[in-house]
Amino acid sequence: MTRAVPYDKGARESGGRTTRGRPLLSPWVRAVVMLVAFAGTVAFAVLLARLTLEPSVASESLTHSNLRPGDSIRDYLAQPAFRDTVKQLGGNIVMGIPFGLLLPVLVPRARGLLRVLVATALVMTLVELVQGALITGRAFDIDDVLLNTTGAVLGYLLMGRRLGRAVHPRRHHWWHRRPRREDAVD
Repeated sequence: MTRAVPYDKGARESGGRTTRGRPLLSPWVRAVVMLVAFAGTVAFAVLLARLTLEPSVASESLTHSNLRPGDSIRDYLAQPAFRDTVKQLGGNIVMGIPFGLLLPVLVPRARGLLRVLVATALVMTLVELVQGALITGRAFDIDDVLLNTTGAVLGYLLMGRRLGRAVHPRRHHWWHRRPRREDAVD
C-alpha cells in the first residue's frame, strides 16, 4: 500500500523548486511577467493593425486575392529583388512570432503547439479577411496566413513554451501524482 505525497511538499523540501527541478516564480514576478506580456500584446496589436489594416491607395490596381497556398511565396521567390523577397516572406514570419511568445503567457489554456497554431491561424485569417473585404489596396492572401502561423510556431518552439511554463506551471492532477519511494509504506 502506498501513500500519495502532496505536490507542495516536494516544492518546499527542494528549496523552492518544483518536483521537476524548475524554480517556482513568486506571485509578484508572475504578475510582472503577465503585465509585460499584456503590454507587449497591446503593442503588437497596434503594430499589426498599422501594418495590415491601413489603406494603400497606390497599390489598389496591383492587388489580387490569393486563395491557392504557395502562389504568393513562389512569386516572391521568383522575383529578382532579393531584398523584397526577404521583406515579404521574412516580415510575415516575424509578424507571427509574438503570437507564439505571448499567447502561452497570457492564456494558459492556449499552451501547446497545436493550440498556438490553430489560434494564430484563426486570428490571421480574420485579419486577412478584413483586409480583403474592407481595406482599399489590400487583398486576402492565404500565404500570409501560412507564413504568420509558421512564425508563431517558431516563436512557441524557441521561447513561448518555456515562458508559458515559467509563468503558469503545469497542473498536477491527482492521477499524475506518483508516490515517492521513501514515502511508501511496506
